[in-house]
Amino acid sequence: MLGGKMLPKAGRSLPADAEVFEADYALLIAEVLRAELGDTHQALKLLIRWTGANERTAKNWMAAVNGPSGEHLLRLMRYSDGVFECVLRASGRRLIVSDRKLVHVRDSLRETATLLSDLIEPVDTKY
Repeated sequence: MLGGKMLPKAGRSLPADAEVFEADYALLIAEVLRAELGDTHQALKLLIRWTGANERTAKNWMAAVNGPSGEHLLRLMRYSDGVFECVLRASGRRLIVSDRKLVHVRDSLRETATLLSDLIEPVDTKY
């Protein structure tokens, strides 16, 4: 049973810890969304645009009332690196570094290499 209700068709009930997992999942997603988007009406509008969800559903995600499922979760993972990484961690899968993070690391390494080169061999050493 989930919230006192039987699952449709199968007639089976979920394990007792399923409600705890569902609450933890909703909280994880809400924390990631608030950290990444903020807690403003603009953030809510962006979330709706990303997922196609209605406003009440998106508000429930942000408030950790419940978490996205199915198609909405996949859409969120497409736009949000934080949600993508959160889902991988929660599923126990090895974390894959996103392309955006790799680009950021590459660019940071370039800047660091340039800075080191300038320190080692100053540009204005002409005689």
